[in-house]
Amino acid sequence: MTLYALYVSPTGALPQAVPERFSFLAAILPPVHALRHGLWDQLALWVAGVVVLAFAGRVIGGEAVGWLYSLLALGLGLSASGAMGRAWTRRGYRPFGYRVAADSDLARLAAMEARP
Repeated sequence: MTLYALYVSPTGALPQAVPERFSFLAAILPPVHALRHGLWDQLALWVAGVVVLAFAGRVIGGEAVGWLYSLLALGLGLSASGAMGRAWTRRGYRPFGYRVAADSDLARLAAMEARP
């Protein structure tokens, strides 16, 4: 069972369910995850982090750059659900609450049943 944040559209479109958990795709392949979900702020953060680490690598060394990139990837994996929620809010959806469900379809169904 997973906790899902639900977002509903004022136009009556289907609700969206965002899982509140660590995203392995965002940690392992940050640009792929960001492009797949339209998370331009996370993509910009990843590009800026890689550029800074590339320049800092000459000063701090390769091993430190590897550890710092691991921390960057961990942070992106942890913040992926929040970034997806902000993206739905920018698209006009509003937060509707949280549901615990086995998968996102059941969470969306619960949101449709509870919608006024």
